[in-house]
Amino acid sequence: MSDIPQPSPERRAAQAVDALRHGWPLAFAAGTPQAVTLLPIETAIASGATSARLLISAARAATLKLANQREAAVPHAPVLLHGGEPFTLADATPIADPALDLANPLKGPFRAEPLAWEETARTAMELARIAGILPAFMVDAQDAGEPHPLLAEDLAEYSEAARLRIVTRARLPIAASESCEIVAFRSPADTREHVALVIGKQSGESAPLVRLHSECLTGDILGSLKCDCGPQLDAALHAMASEAREKDGWGILLYLRQEGRGIGLVNKLRAYRLQDQGFDTVEANQRLGLPDEARDFPTAARMLDLLGAGAIRLLTNNPSKVEALEAAGIAVAERVAHQLPENPHNARYLATKRDRSGHLLI
Repeated sequence: MSDIPQPSPERRAAQAVDALRHGWPLAFAAGTPQAVTLLPIETAIASGATSARLLISAARAATLKLANQREAAVPHAPVLLHGGEPFTLADATPIADPALDLANPLKGPFRAEPLAWEETARTAMELARIAGILPAFMVDAQDAGEPHPLLAEDLAEYSEAARLRIVTRARLPIAASESCEIVAFRSPADTREHVALVIGKQSGESAPLVRLHSECLTGDILGSLKCDCGPQLDAALHAMASEAREKDGWGILLYLRQEGRGIGLVNKLRAYRLQDQGFDTVEANQRLGLPDEARDFPTAARMLDLLGAGAIRLLTNNPSKVEALEAAGIAVAERVAHQLPENPHNARYLATKRDRSGHLLI
């Protein structure tokens, strides 16, 4: 009987994301001194699992009075947590989810332990972010179920933006412009499908007006007043239509499937719940153990490259977005302001953008 071929690193990472969504454990670097098995606390189906240690974020550890100043400086860094008795899944869940703190105020005593496999831990936290779940794990849990094997370095193959391709394109008349084309992009590993809307006649002789817009179900579709995403999307499309109509120019709107700036829909809603408790948007993400900025700019740059837009005029209030695109190889010839009026529900959100994230808002 022939040997079964081993999956590629890219496939192992893609399957790891799927495993986390299904609640299956991940087995890193089997047969090495760094070997560890991690069971995702949020989605775990092994209800009888127990573990002496948990892997959580530094921000979560700080809430539990366990993180030192170095760890707290990187809120989504990994911290190894040890309890007095083995954790059950029921014990671990309120430790993992800060949204449950008010209902479960008493926790501990715990202690933080040295983490000898930090690269593996960071990979696990990043895979959890990609999967849209809480970055919290039971470590080497008993009765965790059959694990999915992978290596920490597999993640780099999964995240390779160069694998992205155009898969189809079609004419799409929209309210802002009847001369609009939609272009769909797909990567072999990532199941998310990004799209671009191209308005006006594409020309390599002029820099297009470009907007990077991250998917926002609550704002784009449901009309949420907590953010400015829906109005920004609509205003960007009309600005591009005006560019095409009045200046014979063109525009590109990249609609990127990275809800909540890359933390996923469910985690974004968890952040909303924390905001209701008084935390701002940055603080809420940090308490979840997630970065407040996790958007995939290399993928956006790859989309622009495939569309023939090497130099652009970027519609944004965020200088960091300009820097990130330029670091990914896109020349930003001009930053075009894109500020819209606030409302009583998003005033604090916009103030946090200005005061904590460096957005140029007046």
